[in-house]
Amino acid sequence: MLARQLKHHDDTPVEDKIVVLRGMNWADYERHQEARGESSVPRLTYLQGELEIMTPSRSHESLKSRIGRLVEVWCLERGVEFSPYGSWTLQKKEEQVGLEPDECYVFGTTQEPERPDLAIEVVWTSGGVRKLDIYRALGVPEIWFWRRGRITIHALRGDQYEEVSQSTFLPGIDLVQLAEYLDRPSASQAIKEYRSALTPR
Repeated sequence: MLARQLKHHDDTPVEDKIVVLRGMNWADYERHQEARGESSVPRLTYLQGELEIMTPSRSHESLKSRIGRLVEVWCLERGVEFSPYGSWTLQKKEEQVGLEPDECYVFGTTQEPERPDLAIEVVWTSGGVRKLDIYRALGVPEIWFWRRGRITIHALRGDQYEEVSQSTFLPGIDLVQLAEYLDRPSASQAIKEYRSALTPR
């Protein structure tokens, strides 16, 4: 049942709570950040005068966490060094952009990265600010979008994102296979079954 819900999920605005305020300046964006404090919600996305305030649903949060955990399993099984940064606040005042990914990662052993190598976004509810425009201004090289049961890869090529079939940072990862394990009754079961599938017989 859950598999069908994920595959055929209709991302109309019903679950995540999204409000977009227009005519907002950078100081308004910073004030909302200060008012939120150390909490991870609501998530704030800012693009040149548009401020999106989003409170993710339980389904959204569960799904983004499961994707992240399975990515980590793949990295551990394949010997890829990684560091998770969750909903790291990324912003660039001179470009008037800022956002917080659902999940993000830096690969290798960089101690103080300026930006993630990979950001993951779950499109559970449509609408809101154009995130690829923000990621482009921030220079994040690779974005994955989950939508309606499918994960797509968008790689920054020059000053534009292109949808590609293979990850630059995790070459060989099969995202069709990974997505098949997102519907398990628990995250721990998804992790165990996915790890087993990755282990050579």
